[in-house]
Amino acid sequence: MDNGMRDYILAIITTDLSLLQGGGCPVFLAKDATQQNKISMLLARILGANVHDLENGVYLIVKH
Repeated sequence: MDNGMRDYILAIITTDLSLLQGGGCPVFLAKDATQQNKISMLLARILGANVHDLENGVYLIVKH
């Protein structure tokens, strides 16, 4: 039985810092949606993770 944490957030990418509260992982501020998408895709590739769009201006990079 594996009780270890398997899914975890590696980074958050947003265009509006007021949407975030608290912390615990790196946050990247993008100037617009195009830059947000590019940063998200590059980080996901580099970290071997997935991008999840919360559809509120926030993208999560999650390792599964």
